Amino acid sequence: MAELLLKLSSAAAFLLAVLSFTPSFAAVEPKPFSRYISPLSLGLNKPEKLSHLHFYFHDIVAGKNVTAVRVAKAPTTSNSHPFGAVTVIDDALTVSPDIGSKLVGRAQGIYALTSLTESSLLMAYNFAFMEGEYNGSTLTVMGRNPVFSTVRDMPVIGGSGVFRFARGYVEAKTHAFDLKTGNAVVEYNVYVFHY
Repeated sequence: MAELLLKLSSAAAFLLAVLSFTPSFAAVEPKPFSRYISPLSLGLNKPEKLSHLHFYFHDIVAGKNVTAVRVAKAPTTSNSHPFGAVTVIDDALTVSPDIGSKLVGRAQGIYALTSLTESSLLMAYNFAFMEGEYNGSTLTVMGRNPVFSTVRDMPVIGGSGVFRFARGYVEAKTHAFDLKTGNAVVEYNVYVFHY
């Protein structure tokens, strides 16, 4: 019993010694919530580039190799009244309208039918590139897409990799739409400022 008390007292002494250092750690000043920094500290002293990217977006909602899946809908959602439907996408981006052409990236995100009176989507997605100088970089797009308009433009709100601090817009134009399946091929022209 005496040995047990001796072991416990030496363990307690060690614990007290460790805890005595804790106040010195607690005295370290926390980093501020926000602060102003120089753009130079992030390497933003280079001139901005304006890039134009052109590719085709393949939205496959039916058939083999589906890339767009409805994940939610309102109780009132129907084929004739699709308001409230939410779809998750992982669509191929290719250099031509042929889905078998060279893959340059994927469009990954969601779209939701957000209009009671027309076919209009809220699009929130990333273009995840896997080709050339943009390999591993992304552009983020979020905006309104009235799908039956000839040309729709949506803002580029940011990016990653070579597209950090990106800003610009995309123009989407339907190249092909299958009324029976709902599958679509959309031509994209992307105009983006980046460093």
